Amino acid sequence: MNILTVSPSPHVKDNMSTQRIMLCVIASLLPAVIASGIIFGLRALMLIAVCILSCIIFEAVTRIIMKKEQTIGDLSAVLTGLLLALNLPVTLPFWQAVIGCFVAIVIVKQLFGGLGQNFANPAIVGRIVLMLSFTSNMTTWAVPQYWKENGKEIVTSATPLVTETASYKDLFLGNTGGCLGETCALALLIGGIYLIVRKIISPVTPIAFIGTVALLNLIAGNDVLYQVLAGGLILGAFFMATDYVTTPVTPTGKLIFGIGCGIITFLIRQFGSYPEGVSFSILLMNIVTPYIDRFTMTKPIGAVKEAKEK
Repeated sequence: MNILTVSPSPHVKDNMSTQRIMLCVIASLLPAVIASGIIFGLRALMLIAVCILSCIIFEAVTRIIMKKEQTIGDLSAVLTGLLLALNLPVTLPFWQAVIGCFVAIVIVKQLFGGLGQNFANPAIVGRIVLMLSFTSNMTTWAVPQYWKENGKEIVTSATPLVTETASYKDLFLGNTGGCLGETCALALLIGGIYLIVRKIISPVTPIAFIGTVALLNLIAGNDVLYQVLAGGLILGAFFMATDYVTTPVTPTGKLIFGIGCGIITFLIRQFGSYPEGVSFSILLMNIVTPYIDRFTMTKPIGAVKEAKEK
């Protein structure tokens, strides 16, 4: 006799665990890590190590204090530390980076219930808190390859979004000032394409995000290619606006999310006091993600709308 097994979804399962997903994203960021070491020297790699180690420690200690199962093995804390570090300038003091890690892991992630429960991307919130708290240090950019000519002395310069004098080649290869992971567009594109090919992320959000920024800058008469390559647009579009927890789950929702991020980024860059608006745009769209999901949610096959009460 045939036995029908009834169980809740999902009915189709994959061997892609949370740990493997995090590992794939970490691997996709390795080209950016290598590029940051080449461009900004040993201190860049030290800053990355400090952020990763701090996030691991904060997560482990918080889980112990909260008497919950340890979760550092899923590598989400490692990824958070890596993403936060890549959004920081090489000149930032280590102790300030640790504060950003505390905000990201303890406040944004663990106090809201851990992985899957946070309302916003932890690394983005950590960066924004540092930006508002230590504005001067967060907007001090080192000259690329300073360590070759000046030893340990750090020479600073303005971000390309302010100067608008960098060449396309410099922007593509990372020979400009900026955060550790945002300068080399080539390294970021390699990582982003890898994630799409592995089907870790959907291309909908990155294409909508970058495409919206490009279209609006074209309408405004700005240099479209420069605006796409400069700043943290590619880093944010591929690696932060595609976070599983804080972004919509439906294809339509992903499209709306990307377009919204692009519009806000353009408005901040064009009319705001900050030259960069990627982090703020993603955070604002993270907040409205539940409403986007509700608006774009799919209906079960055969579902019938409830009759309105007379």
